[in-house]
Amino acid sequence: MPRCEFCRIVAGELPARVVFEDDNTLSFFPLKPAALGHTLVVPKKHVPDLWSLELDTAVPLAAAILSLSSAIRRALQPDGMNVINSAGKAASQTIPHLHVHLVPRWFNDHIGNIWPPSEPWGEDVKDEVADLIRRQVG
Repeated sequence: MPRCEFCRIVAGELPARVVFEDDNTLSFFPLKPAALGHTLVVPKKHVPDLWSLELDTAVPLAAAILSLSSAIRRALQPDGMNVINSAGKAASQTIPHLHVHLVPRWFNDHIGNIWPPSEPWGEDVKDEVADLIRRQVG
């Protein structure tokens, strides 16, 4: 995709602070990191979002995510890490190329708690939703 920003980074047409690359993936810092060490892991093949991901692309992507998360842990010694993927505009996906955020976290950092909601759902609603999902698996 010639207009996709991440495809242009993969092609070397746009600059990026690359921290890892292999045959299938590229990992680099976002322009506006949420924390120092925040890294994006993208498949080199254009995949619009998580729902478009196929197994042959998912396996090397998962391997890169595991490798990078360990490297970030060794390098920065964070207290934790958020691994985030946003699929679709409603989930705040701004670039239509699958990407996984590895965000190192420290106690009392500026990000704070990102969930759960302050008003939890009732048990009956959670049971209904779990049932809906169970029926669609497979």
